[in-house]
Amino acid sequence: MKRKQLISIAVGLFSLLAMAAQANAHAFMVRAEPRVGSKVKKAPSEVRVWFSETVQQASSTIKVFDGSGKQVDKKNTRLDPRNHALLDVSLEPDLAPGSYRVIWRVTSVDTHVTNGDFRFQIVR
Repeated sequence: MKRKQLISIAVGLFSLLAMAAQANAHAFMVRAEPRVGSKVKKAPSEVRVWFSETVQQASSTIKVFDGSGKQVDKKNTRLDPRNHALLDVSLEPDLAPGSYRVIWRVTSVDTHVTNGDFRFQIVR
C-alpha cells in the first residue's frame, strides 16, 4: 500500500510541476527578418518574427511604421501554417530608405500577452 501511495504522490507532484512550468511560459521574440538593428539595401517585402512558443493568430499582430510614424504594413499579420511560433506581415512595395520600427504583440497559447519592438533600416 505504501508503494502505491508514493507512486501516486510522485505522479501528482510531477503533474503539478509540469503544469506550473507551462503556466509560466510566455512567447518572446527569438529572431526576426529583417534582423533586429540591421541595415538592408533592398526593401523587404515582409517582416517575419519567430517566437519562443506557439502564438494565437486572432490576437497577435505585427505593425511596421516608417520614420514619420506612418504605418507601412498591409495589416495582414499571418500565422505560418507549418510553424505556429512564426508570424509575418506584408509591407507596402518600394519602401524608401530610412528607419523602420516593428511593433509586435502576441498572445501565447496559455493566454499570456507579450509585446515588444525593434528597428531596422533601409539604406541605399
